[in-house]
Parts: sequence; structure tokens; C-alpha cells
Amino acid sequence: MESHFVQVIISVCVLLFAAKLMAELFVRIRLPIVLGELLAGMIVGPFAIGAFLMFQGEHLVVLTDEVKILGEIGAIVILFMAGLEMTPKEFIRGGKASLTVGTLGVIVPFFVGFFVFQLFGFGAFQAMLVATALTATSVAISVQVLSEFGKLKTPEARLIIGAAVIDDILAIAVLSVVTSIGGSGSEVNVTDAVFTIFKVLAFFAAMAIAAIFLVPRMVNSKMWKASGSIEGIVTAAFFGTAGLAAWIGLSPILGSFVVGMALSTTKVFERVEHYVGKLGLIFAPLFFAIIGAQVDFRGINSEVVVIGAIIIGVAVVTKLVGCGLPSWLFLKNKTQARRVGIAMISRGEVGLIVAGIGLSSGVLMQNIYTTIVIMVAVTSLITPIWLKMEYRKDPQKSTTP
Repeated sequence: MESHFVQVIISVCVLLFAAKLMAELFVRIRLPIVLGELLAGMIVGPFAIGAFLMFQGEHLVVLTDEVKILGEIGAIVILFMAGLEMTPKEFIRGGKASLTVGTLGVIVPFFVGFFVFQLFGFGAFQAMLVATALTATSVAISVQVLSEFGKLKTPEARLIIGAAVIDDILAIAVLSVVTSIGGSGSEVNVTDAVFTIFKVLAFFAAMAIAAIFLVPRMVNSKMWKASGSIEGIVTAAFFGTAGLAAWIGLSPILGSFVVGMALSTTKVFERVEHYVGKLGLIFAPLFFAIIGAQVDFRGINSEVVVIGAIIIGVAVVTKLVGCGLPSWLFLKNKTQARRVGIAMISRGEVGLIVAGIGLSSGVLMQNIYTTIVIMVAVTSLITPIWLKMEYRKDPQKSTTP
């Protein structure tokens, strides 16, 4: 037990230290910090240099469940920070655009992925699993890049965040439907599928409404006098709501997002923003380093490279088309719409969850699992580089309306 605990804390130490070193390097060469943190995880992870780093016969970096949970905590903190940047009114005002872009950002990758991989000889359920892995955007990566460039209050950033939330909700719904089909071995029941999607949307709406009404009352500055009480209550609120979201079948990050949104108009906003910014300095790089560390280079062969190239191609094109084109209709600006499409390319935890489910159930072979993990890693690397190139072209155009 004690040796396991030591393994976990040493792994966190190495991953965090490597992430901050790479962040320093990437600041100096003027590349996005998040990219450096992802690469740091890949380099020191247990499937690269980390495989050779030993101490008393044990690997210095291990990806235990505890280490991965710390990474998920990082994602929860990042999305809480994103929620603070958007008021409930702004979220509702952008509802039609967010709903349209987010919905098409799930539908287009899923159906294109499904048909493409069936053409390559995948079984129906196997193709559905791979297609599901293509649906959900890793909004934490895009949010971090937008924050780094001071673009969180631009029109396209608000659409990106709103659409990514809808995207994540629908991706979780699709995952629920696909896994239930796999578990029962039955054909797709359209009525059950639609009911599952509406149930997930209803859960999110109820949770958001409850958070907006309850959380501001919980953090009333007149109620709390002891030092750190408000910060403690806020932390309890966004972790508790993240846990509630997970319990009802949603992604935990959606829970922390709605709490952040609920606090965006309160009197304690600046105090909370300052406090959670300090949390983000630790948990955000840890999240990205852990995502990078999960890339297993040992499973790469010619077949993985070919399938991986196809999956990455589908992943990039379907988000650019599925999210970029409808964004053009709402933003009336080609450049901003393209940035929305680019920001939605990165995949994350849902893709990894799907890959894990497929591997453990025996539906996905190890090589397909490896290609999905590589797709998540590559799209996570592409997004910050491409976004930086976009904003470097004309940094003055994207201003707050």
C-alpha cells in the first residue's frame, strides 16, 4: 500500500515538473504552452522515456487510476474556469448557434466515421464505437489556448464554449446509446435512442437551473466570515456538482462548468477567479501531461499508421465542416467560423473512454485502441498549433463586440 502511494506521488511529481519545464521552453519559442505540456507527458510517460526511468526496481511514472483521477480533476478545474467567463444570459443568448454547431459537431463525425469504417471492413458495432470516439471535443484544450491568447471573450470563443458544452452532452448521450446496444446485442431502437438523448439534455438543463439559483446564495459573502470559507464552499460546489453530473450519466466537467457560469455574475466573482486561477496553475498542466502520457508508442506499426491516418483525417475534416460551416451562418465572418471549426478538432476524455470500453469488452482489437488514443493525442496537438497560427495572422480582429 505504501509503495503504491509513493508511486503515485512520484508520478505526479515527474509529470508536473516535466510539464512546467516544457511550458517554459514553449513560452521562449512562442508556441502554445498547452502543446508543451502535452508533449511533456508523451516524453516522460511510461510508454516512452518513462519506461527506462527506474527507482528501486519500480517505474518512476505509472498511470494508475489515482493518477488518472488527478488528471480528471484538472479537467474539472479548467471547465469551472471556462464557466466563469460566460454568464447564463450569454449562454442562453447563444443557444440557437451553440445548439446547431454542437449538434452538427456530433452528427457529422459520427455518421461519416460510421460509414467510412464500415467501408474498411469494420463490423457495425466496432464502426459505431470508433465513430463515437470521434464525436466529443476536448473543450479544456481549446479553452486553455484561448485563455493563453486573451481571446475568451471574443464572439467565436463564446460560440466555441457553448457549442463544446452541447457537443459534450450529446456525445455522452451517443455513448450511452451505443454501449447499451453493445451490452444487449440488439439492433438500434430509434425511440430508445431519442429518449436517451432527451433524458441527458433534461438532466443537464435541470442541473444548470439548480446551480444558477442555488450556488450564488451559497456563496453570499455576508454568510461566511472565516478566512478561506468562500473559496472552500466554491470548491465544494463545483466538485460536488461534477460528481452529481457523473452520477446521472453526464461528463463531470459539465457540472463544474454550470457552477462557474452560475458564479460569473456574483459579487465574489473576482475573488473566486483569482483563487481558481491559482488552482489552474497546478491542475491544468497536470491534466495535459497525463493525457500525453497515455500515448503508447509501442503499439505503432504500419497497420496502425494507415488506420490512424484515416481516423485523424476524418476527425479533422468532420469538425471543420460540421462546426465551421454552421458557425459561418451565425457569426457572418469566415475567419471566426474557421476558428470555431479548428477549436473543435481536439478530442479528449470521451474518446479515451470509448477506446477503453471497446478494448475491455473485446470489441476493439489492441491496434484499433492504439489508433484511437493516437487520434486523441494528434488532434490535441494540432488544435493549439493551428489556433495560434490563426490568431497570429490578425490578432486585432477578434475583439469583444
